[in-house]
Amino acid sequence: MTHGPGTRSLRVLIAGGGVAGQAVAFWLTRGGHRVTVVERFPALRATGAQVDLRGQGIEAVRRMGLLDEVRGKLVDEKGVAFVDARGKAKATILANTSGQGRQTLTSEYEIMRGDLVRILNNATKHDAQYVFGKSVDGFEQDEHQVVAHFSDGSSGEFDLLVGADGQGSRIRRAILPEGFDPYWRVGIHMAYWFVPRIASDSNIRDTYMASGGRQIMRRSHNPTETQVYFVMREESEEASAIHREPVERQQEFWASRFRDAGWQTERFTEGMKTSPFFYSQEIAQVRTDTWSKGRVVLAGDAAHCASPYSGMGISGGLAGAYVLADEINRHPQDLPTALANYDTVLRPFVNQIQAEVNPRLLRLGMPMTQRAIDAFQTVTALACFLHIPDLVARWSKEDRGGNWQLPPSTAQLSAA
Repeated sequence: MTHGPGTRSLRVLIAGGGVAGQAVAFWLTRGGHRVTVVERFPALRATGAQVDLRGQGIEAVRRMGLLDEVRGKLVDEKGVAFVDARGKAKATILANTSGQGRQTLTSEYEIMRGDLVRILNNATKHDAQYVFGKSVDGFEQDEHQVVAHFSDGSSGEFDLLVGADGQGSRIRRAILPEGFDPYWRVGIHMAYWFVPRIASDSNIRDTYMASGGRQIMRRSHNPTETQVYFVMREESEEASAIHREPVERQQEFWASRFRDAGWQTERFTEGMKTSPFFYSQEIAQVRTDTWSKGRVVLAGDAAHCASPYSGMGISGGLAGAYVLADEINRHPQDLPTALANYDTVLRPFVNQIQAEVNPRLLRLGMPMTQRAIDAFQTVTALACFLHIPDLVARWSKEDRGGNWQLPPSTAQLSAA
């Protein structure tokens, strides 16, 4: 992605130094633009749980020239087992490593979010300016520029502001109509943290179901640490509000909800207290009719969060960053056209990956009664015995992102 002679270099401010923000910075700096990334945390936020790359996300990383680096940091996760209260596997669905068809519950490209963030930062930190411990508190714009006001009281003038500030984006709130609710909720909540790894923690992800629509997942990403996920079905004001409470209150909430769940619940809740991080969230998608207003545009989860259950959150952010930057690099002197094209090109893909999340199917996987749990495990065990998940994955013609493809870059078009 490079400009032709005489094209204009833009001053671009990116709010948010996560995966999407850094991916936008990668492509825009290679387009010759002057990019500043502001991140509200005091240092690179290279934390978080395990994420996966699929389809278009893998292709985006390949075009960045970073696929080998990603491969060098992959988590060894062979598949997913559904276990009973004794930890015995009732059914196991292995990753599809055939190179054909559709990924299963586990992707070939499983990586810790922190590792992916560091890879992107190493690829951009010499070309983009990074400012940590600072956020965009407000802005105003006209047809010529956008003036950003920062949390330290300073201001700056830019040609474009990119809001890559996540699912709870403040930039999005500022450009959408007052009172507009961008969230599509599915009535499910999740918390995750790390605990010390023990000998029985294997490279198969364990999934345990407890009555009351509760689920516990355990997956181990290195020799010393194991990730724990508590997931539950609940539609209450308390559950929706808990994610904004102090961490200590969140931990009390989750421990109380899972106190009688069984399996390794006691180990996991005890491990909460010393975990290096803890994150609690409501599962929701971000759905809006527009991703831009004037010289302000949204990217990644701020624009189109697909939720963890889509399996395409990270891949969607990488693909969206590529399209956004590519359109800006094609039309650096005509931002209205660039941002309109960004929406036109990317939205069919976003619609596809968001449609992967079906609340009815999610509820089937989180039964309310022990009888329903037993039935789920029996059916799943029979399907695995007959190799149905493996055959379906291998013979599927499309992965979760459908047949949508990343457009050729401006550099490719110039060479054609």
